[in-house]
Amino acid sequence: SDAICNFVICNDSFRSQPIIFNPDFFVEKLRHEKPEVFTELVVSNITRLIDLPGAELAQLMGEEDPKLPGTNSTASGFFRSLMSLKRKEKGVVFGSPLTEEGIAQVSQLIEYLHKNLRAEGLFRVPGNSIRQQILKDALNSGTDIDLDSGEFHSNDVATLLKMFLGELPEPLLTHKHFHAHLKIADLTLFDEKGNKTSTPDKERQIEALQLLFLILPAPNRSLLKLLLDLLYQTAKKQDKNKMSAHNLALMFAPHILWPRNVTANDLQENITKLNNGVTFMIKHSQKLFKAPVYIRECARLHYLGSRAHTSKDDLDLLTSPGSKELQPLKSQKRSRLDSCHQEETQQRTEEALKELFRHVHNMPDSAKKKKLIRQFNKHSTTLTPGSDVPTSPAPRRTRSRSFSGLIKRKVLGTPVILERKSRDTTPEPARVSKENVQLLQKCGSPAHMSQTKLKSLEGRKEESSRRMRALLLSKDSSSL
Repeated sequence: SDAICNFVICNDSFRSQPIIFNPDFFVEKLRHEKPEVFTELVVSNITRLIDLPGAELAQLMGEEDPKLPGTNSTASGFFRSLMSLKRKEKGVVFGSPLTEEGIAQVSQLIEYLHKNLRAEGLFRVPGNSIRQQILKDALNSGTDIDLDSGEFHSNDVATLLKMFLGELPEPLLTHKHFHAHLKIADLTLFDEKGNKTSTPDKERQIEALQLLFLILPAPNRSLLKLLLDLLYQTAKKQDKNKMSAHNLALMFAPHILWPRNVTANDLQENITKLNNGVTFMIKHSQKLFKAPVYIRECARLHYLGSRAHTSKDDLDLLTSPGSKELQPLKSQKRSRLDSCHQEETQQRTEEALKELFRHVHNMPDSAKKKKLIRQFNKHSTTLTPGSDVPTSPAPRRTRSRSFSGLIKRKVLGTPVILERKSRDTTPEPARVSKENVQLLQKCGSPAHMSQTKLKSLEGRKEESSRRMRALLLSKDSSSL
């Protein structure tokens, strides 16, 4: 029943019918399918806002029976015994535990009162007892009632609604939540020095009530929403009915929040807190039945396993005990995404390095190429691809520093080197350096270049032979 609360209707341009979204869909799904996980999730965030000792926390979780004021008192006054006798007379609706059938019957009273909010003294002025008994018997029997016939007055219906709430076996907010509501009333702001002030911290109070209402039994939460909405609309008409939110809280706090079989004397220390708490609920009732954003996100992650929008409370929430079952889904997906991303990145890096190394290897011989190859060799373990292209540098030619080597290099070295280069090299038309281009431009053509080289070589040979002959003649003359 409360799954239909807080719907948002949006129009899709591609459809003729409006689409209805429930932002609390996954919250309700988690609550009904895995109530233990849901309860731990919510309670862990409640304890983040209010300080509950071990016994009070166990009572909130339902692990211990709640210890309430007045239960240890030996004096059982006449008023307390009278109330307990009244509750022994159980009917189908009145005096019975809260059920969906009972809510359906009582909702007729709430719907009628929404139409008659202008009656002065509504919920304060009692109605006619005879008409009330007739109406009560009709609700217990399940017969249809025509409240708009004029037979009943709005004060009759309002008094009967309070009677129904007062005869429930426990208050609408349940005994387990009693101590938590007292702690919520103590939530106040802090000043700049960190000292507690007397100003209520409304944001934290609203958040705590939102969480506390999430773990109410479903019938209690449904009826509480209908009732608080009625009281909120009644307070808006206080200029007509003379009933403010505080006046309404005084009428309904004993039925909504006070423990059963207690008197005002039993609650004299906390009665102001309880009345102010109900006043706060009436004023902010339009915000209290929406799940906090981080609870919605955590419930969605539990079923979808994806993280799209997160709030600032997610970090605290995901480390809480209630989120232990939510961790494997996210960690598995994150590890899969990280491993795939690392493999893809490593593969792209290797391909880029291989392409770069091939480009450097195909460059014409120059100082820049040698420098790049030295850098690749220096980082061979991380940068150079293994066996795609050879990386060994060309061997350096050793020079002879002797006098005879100098003569051989002058006389025979140049043609031998040219012949060796002409035999070893293969024609590669694509590789043409700047020096070759300039030489071709100067000489005109390859044939002309070869003729000029031969002439210069012949001239060098003749010059060297003259020097040799002159040297030999000088040695012979000195020996003689």
